[in-house]
Amino acid sequence: MLDRMLALVVEVKPGERRALLWSFAYFFLILSTYYVLRPLRENAGITGGTRALPWLVTATFFVMLVAAPLYGWLVARLPRRRLIALVYHFFASNILIFWLLLTLGIGLTIVPQVFFVWLTVFSIFAVPVFWSYLADLYRSDQGKRLYGFIAAGGSLGALAGPTVTRLLVEPLGPVNLLLLPVLLIELAIVCAMRLGPAAEGFNHTPENPKAIGGSAFEGFSAILKSSYLGGIAMWVVLLSLGNSMLYMSQAELVSAATQDAVERTRYFATVEQWTGFLQIVLQLAVTGRLIKYFGTGMAAAFLPVIFALGYGAMFLAPVLAVVMAFQVAQRTANFAVSNPAREILFTTADREDKYKAKNVIDGVTFRGADVIWAWVFNFFSKTMMMSIPAIAALTIPFMLGWAGLSLLLGRLQEKRAKLLQSHS
Repeated sequence: MLDRMLALVVEVKPGERRALLWSFAYFFLILSTYYVLRPLRENAGITGGTRALPWLVTATFFVMLVAAPLYGWLVARLPRRRLIALVYHFFASNILIFWLLLTLGIGLTIVPQVFFVWLTVFSIFAVPVFWSYLADLYRSDQGKRLYGFIAAGGSLGALAGPTVTRLLVEPLGPVNLLLLPVLLIELAIVCAMRLGPAAEGFNHTPENPKAIGGSAFEGFSAILKSSYLGGIAMWVVLLSLGNSMLYMSQAELVSAATQDAVERTRYFATVEQWTGFLQIVLQLAVTGRLIKYFGTGMAAAFLPVIFALGYGAMFLAPVLAVVMAFQVAQRTANFAVSNPAREILFTTADREDKYKAKNVIDGVTFRGADVIWAWVFNFFSKTMMMSIPAIAALTIPFMLGWAGLSLLLGRLQEKRAKLLQSHS
């Protein structure tokens, strides 16, 4: 019965079902954790005023400059299973520390800002570690068929997280909500440990291969040496541009609309709730078929097109309702279509690059770009006194160039996949 139900939404081949379901559950728990915490982060980010946001983004980048080589050092020395468990246990312990500090009333001014930076770092590690693991287990052709369904697990978590937040933020308070993500992370570790054995039937590496080896900084040099990895890094830089201009515009409008912490948390949770619902519908209905039929490049280009259209709408009507709809649309397009396509790009990378270079791209490169674009927005908005519509108009050409880059990367990925297949 389960096989028949899965066949309605995803093309599963013999030997893939157990791994597919563990992957689905693993991603559900990780995204549930993040989206329980995300509305709390958004409120913390504007608690001290929107002028503090560029400084918080900058702080995140410098934390990543330290964390990325440390992670590379761990990747070089720890087997896959130990690496994954250690990373998630570390973040669970961090949440307990935040809960204790806030419960005791220690550092009520600085802790929310530290939490903002910490959660961004958590998302940079928790989600890419998941996708690095999958790129190490699944082949390119499997990713095209299965990544959409697996991403739906994350979208279900993205829907469950803000739903829980909306329901419990008032009766429990934001602080006590921090205990739930600790449990979710520990359950995610269980799923990760079961996923490897479940993939033994088709995986091209041992269930728990030895440590990759090499230096802590090889992820940086790999991006500079490879035009393919460099192209993916540029894709992420342009993603950061689109996200940053929209995020900062949203912060300005929300801050002007209300100063009530509960109302602002409820607004951000509403955005996440609608995004999660729409993602699930698309991922279960069309993502796998869309990527398989149109290819990785077209799927990756879907998000830049949505951004270009969204900035066009924001140019014409820079109001909170339009920004909310834009946020929901771009986040749905990202996680339902373009992000699975981008993750497929890494299935044709070397095993070392799947962990080291990917972490640098998703972490240091992405957050470094965030720093640049946050200060660019601050310069245009605060120094040059440019309006939100003017900033939106300036961003549109970059979004169109991003779409062209997506198509190019898609063609390169197809060539690399054929080459790998011919050598296997």
